[in-house]
Amino acid sequence: MAAMNMVQALNSAMDVMLGRDPDVLIFGEDVGYFGGVFRVTDGLQKKYGRERVFDTPITEGGIVALAVGMGAYGLRPIVEIQFADYIYPAMDQLISEAARLRYRSGAEWFAPMTVRAPCGGGIFGGQTHSQSPEALFTHVSGLKTVIPSNPYDAKGLLISAIEDDDPVVFLEPKRLYNGPFGGRPDQPAKSWAGHPDAEVPLEHYRVPLGKANIVRAGQAATVLAYGTMVHVALAAVAECGIDAEVIDLRTLSPVDVETIAASVDKTGRCVIVHEATRFSGYGGELCALVQEHCFYRLEAPIERVAGWDTPYPHAFEWQYFPGPDRVVQALRRVVEA
Repeated sequence: MAAMNMVQALNSAMDVMLGRDPDVLIFGEDVGYFGGVFRVTDGLQKKYGRERVFDTPITEGGIVALAVGMGAYGLRPIVEIQFADYIYPAMDQLISEAARLRYRSGAEWFAPMTVRAPCGGGIFGGQTHSQSPEALFTHVSGLKTVIPSNPYDAKGLLISAIEDDDPVVFLEPKRLYNGPFGGRPDQPAKSWAGHPDAEVPLEHYRVPLGKANIVRAGQAATVLAYGTMVHVALAAVAECGIDAEVIDLRTLSPVDVETIAASVDKTGRCVIVHEATRFSGYGGELCALVQEHCFYRLEAPIERVAGWDTPYPHAFEWQYFPGPDRVVQALRRVVEA
């Protein structure tokens, strides 16, 4: 075991897989010599060579298309899209090719590829460096979508994604790269040092895709969150004193309906928190799932706390970014209903 931040844990996952499997390779913009804009691939080209860790031109569609072809012929590519905001030129390749390959070939061909991308705000990146597009990928049959909230899960989930025979979109909350964060602008992210989820095994291990984690047990309400919002939710619960159960979804597609339903059946109340735009956001699907599975146990309307229905505003980032205050208000509404 070693204390790691999320950058180091993700780097360790790729290091382990490059060492274990000669079919694993990494490519993307600046991932080689420079080690990635957030240093997540730092040192891997030097260790494994330019044939297995290499830089590409600025062509997101080409990067993902190359990964589809490599995956179909038996390789396991890990590609980095420098920011999730830049992934849109590759959507045709992701949706029409990667996600459909198994189906259209009658399971003769697969696309065992992992697409990594930093996502989310909280770093004053503005409208084209702060987006959370996870709902777009969960809508696509054949794609798996993963968002970790801590270093231990980040390494285990990334290893599971690389070893999976289907394409996985692996979104990394850049606000969490260097430390956990409670969601207030005047409180910078704390170091992961001493955090229990920062103790990461050096060797190979998996965190299963499709399985949520109850990070705080409670009786009064259920909070569903993922990525950065897990820490915001925990901060909100600590501030208001409501005995809420906080669930880190970890995998958005496939989602762990069983864990969600069991928790809401127990508490009778549900608050959903995500950073992305509210309208047609992933929280809408969670609302539908809770309604379908837990209708007769609900004691209050489901609450959603999310970003505004606007482009990500640089000047008003901390009004857009869901913080503890908004989560506390939602918790009080469901508990007092």
